[in-house]
Parts: sequence; C-alpha cells; structure tokens
Amino acid sequence: MAWTLSAPLRAQDIAATDTSRIFSVRDLEELVFVNHPVVKQADLLSDGARARVMQALGSFDPSLKASLDRKVFGDVNYYNRWTSELKVPLWVAGADLKIGHDRNVGRYTNPEMRTPLSGLTGVGISVPLGQGFLIDERRNTLKQARVMVGYAEAERVAEINKVWFQAVKDYWNWFVAYQQYVFVQRGLDLATTRYEATRNQTLLGDKPGIDSVEAYITVQERTIQLEKVRIDFRNKKLLVSNHLWDAGGNPVELPETAIPMHTDSSTAVPNDAHLDGLLTHAAGQHPKLQMLGYKGAQLTIERSYLREKLKPKLNVSGSLLTTRRDFSSYVPEYYDLAWGNYKVGVDFSFPLFLRAERGKLNELKVKQMDLHFDVQNENRLIRTNIVSSFNDLKAYQAQLAVQTRSIANQEILLRGELQKFDLGESTLFLINSRETKLIDMRIKRAELVAGYHKSLAELYYQAGTREREHNHME
Repeated sequence: MAWTLSAPLRAQDIAATDTSRIFSVRDLEELVFVNHPVVKQADLLSDGARARVMQALGSFDPSLKASLDRKVFGDVNYYNRWTSELKVPLWVAGADLKIGHDRNVGRYTNPEMRTPLSGLTGVGISVPLGQGFLIDERRNTLKQARVMVGYAEAERVAEINKVWFQAVKDYWNWFVAYQQYVFVQRGLDLATTRYEATRNQTLLGDKPGIDSVEAYITVQERTIQLEKVRIDFRNKKLLVSNHLWDAGGNPVELPETAIPMHTDSSTAVPNDAHLDGLLTHAAGQHPKLQMLGYKGAQLTIERSYLREKLKPKLNVSGSLLTTRRDFSSYVPEYYDLAWGNYKVGVDFSFPLFLRAERGKLNELKVKQMDLHFDVQNENRLIRTNIVSSFNDLKAYQAQLAVQTRSIANQEILLRGELQKFDLGESTLFLINSRETKLIDMRIKRAELVAGYHKSLAELYYQAGTREREHNHME
C-alpha cells in the first residue's frame, strides 16, 4: 500500500531533530537500485542480449530429418522412397557432418536413385572451400550476438546512472525547498512574536501605533511567503517520491513528516589526483564509450563477413557409402564402407561484377568512419564535461565559504540593530529588513549546498559511474 500525505508540517515539527523522520540520500539509493522499474527494465537488456546469443547458437544445433514416399497401384509397387539424415554443423571451416540412410526401391524408381533392398548408409562431410570457409552467416551472427551482450551491459549501466542522477537532483531540490520552509517559518515566528510585543507596548502607550501596523504587515508578508514555499516543498517531495517503489512494484510516497538529511556548508572538493582517476576511468569504462567500442567490434565482424562474400562459392561434399544398417562391434571380413563406394559433389558460382557485395562493403566502411568520428567527439565531450563539473565544484566551494562569512556578518548586524532598537535608536523597518536579508542569505547558502551536491553527482555521472562505486574501485 502506498504512503499518503497527511496534515501539514508544524513549526514544532520542523524545529525538532527527530532522526527517524530523516530520509537520507543513502535511503534513496537503497530504494532506487532495488525497486525502481527503470532499473529493473535496464536489467532486461542483458537478459535479452543473452537470449539472442542462445538463438544464434541454434544455428549449430544438430538436426534430424526424414521422409517417406510410397506408391502402390494395381498390386504394383511403383516406388518406395525413404530418406533420413542427421546433420551436425561444425564451427571449423563452416563444415557440416552428415550421416544418412536412403532406401529407394520399386519398379519405377529412377535407376540413378535406386538402392539395394537394405538401403544405403552414408557418412560424409560438406565443406565450403571458398566463400564461407573463414566466416559464414551463422558464425557471423553468433559472434555479433556475443559482442552485443557487452553492449547491452554498458547500456544497462548508462540507463541506471541516468535514473540515479535524476533522483539525486530531485532530492537536493527537495532539500532546498525544505530549507526555505524552515527559514521562512522561523522568520514568521519571529515576526509574530515581535508583533505581539509591539502591540502590547502600543496598548500601554510605550510605542506608536504605526509600529504595530508595520510589524503586522511583516507578519502578513511572511505568511504569504510561507504558503508559497510550503506548496513548493510538497511538490518537490512528490518529485522525490516518483523514484520510490516497494518490492511489489507499487509506487510509494514519502510521509508528510519526512525531511531531507541535515548537512552543513562544509564541502570537500576532490583533488587533482581524484580528477585524473575519474578521467582515466571514463576513458576506459564510460558506458557510452564502451557501447561505441562494442559497436565497432560488431562492425569489424560484419566487415570480415562481407569481405568473405567477395570470394567465389566453392562447396565440396563427399560421403562414403555402405549397405550396413548398424555399426556394432562385429566387423566382417568384407567391410564395404570404403573408398570404392562413395558419392561426391562440387558446387561453384561467382558473380562477375560483385557490385552488390562491394556496395555493401563500402557502405560498412562509411559506417566505421562515422563511428570513428563519434568516438573522437564523445571522448572530447566526456572529458570536457568532467573537467567542467570539477570546476563547478571548486566554484561552489569558494562561494559557500564567502556566503558563510556573509551570514555571520549579517547576524552581527541584526543583533546590533536589535540592541539599538531596545535603546530606541532604530526602527522595526530596519530590523525587518536585516532579518529578511539574513533569511534570504541562509536560503542562498542552502541553494549553494544543494548545487554543490548536484555538481558532485554530475561529476561522477559524466565519468560514467557513481560516487560509491568509484570509491569502492579505488
């Protein structure tokens, strides 16, 4: 059963530090990678590729066929034809091993097809000495299917990384919305307390009535702002819930009391050595580059097959014949399975211009060149995106340091303004202005913290991995 939203969050709930309400990134990761339908769907890519390998292996399965054709009319046995064959495809040279038994008898049987009453048993082989000797259609299909298993695995990793990156971005957007709600709620509480105090002083004649009106306007403004950020907080939470599913495949929603994890403004940017490690990892194991590599391997196999088709077809087959029906341990003195009893066949064909074959080969060469340029471009883009994300992290770190100091200075200004107000040397307008500025600065810091974590996730995403996976590999 899916979780549902309940009553709105209260100020005292926000102020509390109940860790049981915290839904962390680790919690999100555990649910996404176990139950998310797109992650499960990505796993099917590898299963489908292995199924295609099994289909290709079917071309090498032994096959057995038999047929019977008989005609009797007016007590005359016109013909009685029985043919059977066991064919075993071989990997080497595209050959086929054949064992067959034929029995063709009857008054009107073609003499060249006629056999003794016991029939003829043949053991032979068929070998393509020209086209198909190095690689044929069935070996080409099997090799490409095996390559595509690796392609499907790389595609699976790319899809999972994409899902996780989106989930992380939605989580930190939710974090910002929560921080906005917290700071605006606290600002409203302060404004309400200040208004009540000012109103009481006005009633006692210690303050002019205009101060009470100004304090109440601030309460109204922050009440409207709170409702706005409350809706944004709920909507951002729903976006996070889009990534949550239970083991039964049912969508679940975060409970209304759930809040994102706490984090301060301190950040640690990966050093240059870590960046070099990510660049090296991306160059060799980035899913997109791996997919292009497997695509290149597939085209190489196809090119070998198309070049093989430029050769003439020359198929040679031969069988040794015997009238025996079984091959037991007893061998008579006259063993008729010998070179004197055989049948052979030779087939030859060759198109004079080979325009179709040469056209397909040239088309494939164009695809290989196109793929080569794709690899070059993708390598450059991946490297640029990794370095760009790394630079963003360093920028966020510098901005957070400045923002933290600015907040500390603004707090000093606000405390000073409050002291001056108590001495009658300041106004509510200045206090509210400095307090509003402090709230905005704290929200800005929360946005910078979220931006840092999203850039960190993007850094690993652009490198084709995740933070926990990369740290584990190191």
